[in-house]
Amino acid sequence: MTVAVETGLWQLDPAATTVALKHRTMWGLVTVKGAFSGVAGQGEVRPDGSAVGTVTLDASSLDTKNAKRDEHLRSTDFLDAANHPELTFAVRGAELRGGDTVQVDGQLTVRGVSRPQTVTARLVGTDATSVTLEAEFTVDRGQFGMTWNQLGMMRGVATVTATLRFTRKDA
Repeated sequence: MTVAVETGLWQLDPAATTVALKHRTMWGLVTVKGAFSGVAGQGEVRPDGSAVGTVTLDASSLDTKNAKRDEHLRSTDFLDAANHPELTFAVRGAELRGGDTVQVDGQLTVRGVSRPQTVTARLVGTDATSVTLEAEFTVDRGQFGMTWNQLGMMRGVATVTATLRFTRKDA
């Protein structure tokens, strides 16, 4: 089954979008989970079927249900939200690769550091006025200058899970 997505401009629907992360800590014994409540974005599906766009996260909106931990995650040890208030994923190209699989090539920027990031997403819903994508990928926080690791408690990569719903701007 091949799915067609309407060409044109699309706006991220923050009410129907979630971006969450999880990371194992305490020497792998505890998984810390959090979600960003401040999410924005837009995109354009071009006539050839490819897409470009941007998803922006408010760094200070990360919520792990622990105020003290959230404050630390927003500090210079991690997200440095005061100096870098946004995390961005700039989509340079997204192509439907058959069925419901979408390859997304982009640039992830965290703490002012940009790195290429390729994500395989799944198109889970589409109609004339909305498109919903799901993706899960890993990020090495060290590549973005987040090297705080007291007593070696934090190892490995963070896993990002996203459900992104876009609606047509002219709908």
